[in-house]
Amino acid sequence: MKKKNKLIIILGQTATGKSDFAVLAAKKIDGEIISADSRQIYKDMNLGTGKITKKEMLSVPHHLLDVAKPSKVFSVSDFQKLANKKIEEIENKKKIPIICGGTGFYIDSVINGNIFPEVKPNNKLRKELGKKRVEELFKILKKLDKRRSENIDKNNKVRLVRAIEIAKSLGKVPEINNSSKYQVLKIGLTMPQEILKERIKLRLISRIKKGMIKEIEDLHNKEKVSWKRLESFGLEYRYVAYFLQEKLSREEMIEQLNTAIWHFAKRQNTWFKRDNNTIWINPLKKSEKQKAIKKIKKFAFK
Repeated sequence: MKKKNKLIIILGQTATGKSDFAVLAAKKIDGEIISADSRQIYKDMNLGTGKITKKEMLSVPHHLLDVAKPSKVFSVSDFQKLANKKIEEIENKKKIPIICGGTGFYIDSVINGNIFPEVKPNNKLRKELGKKRVEELFKILKKLDKRRSENIDKNNKVRLVRAIEIAKSLGKVPEINNSSKYQVLKIGLTMPQEILKERIKLRLISRIKKGMIKEIEDLHNKEKVSWKRLESFGLEYRYVAYFLQEKLSREEMIEQLNTAIWHFAKRQNTWFKRDNNTIWINPLKKSEKQKAIKKIKKFAFK
């Protein structure tokens, strides 16, 4: 029987410090990092997605950042194909691949190797669903695909419509394949929720000060990304787009965005906590980080 190749996963809620921890781990085991973030794959979306900078990478190779234009639709199937290719390339260099990110659907697609059938747009269905409120759409999706509803932005009409379209086209939701072709070690980052909530707020203010609003404005004015498309990215892009269109005041934008990010973090937590095999650590505790690094090194070199 062929020995399975090793794959390390660093996951967790937004603002828990996944990128920094992944770099630390990669340095210890000569690894390379594959980003699993559904928005960081897009070019020119940096501050709004919290994309790691070249300086923060500390010379560790990172993959699947800036691989698509914001105007292009990039699917979980696209991610799965590119991620598997990168994993193979990293393994051929005798290095250890580390997947790092907060998009659970992307991570699961690689670990479980699920097949995602191509579903063509159903214009008639889209027109019908387009008349409904997001609350109604979310209820429809929950009935069709409870698993998908747990990891979707329930205020994102575009994504809700697409998810319903796919679920209806397939007739039923494909079962997750639990037989991975990889040996997997999952490290999850978590911390007391009141601390995380404060970190989310402080990070948002910091990004705004660094120029996040200008970055999103440039996407619209210079890169010609439509308001509708920006809104479809959710969170920072939706609420800043509302502000730039004068649908919200600056104060309303910050308040509503901060709340939306917190709700997103809670949905991430629900998704990740389903897997009992994940080793959870609090990255704010030095001893827990050290234990996790020991586990990673043991896994990589055994």
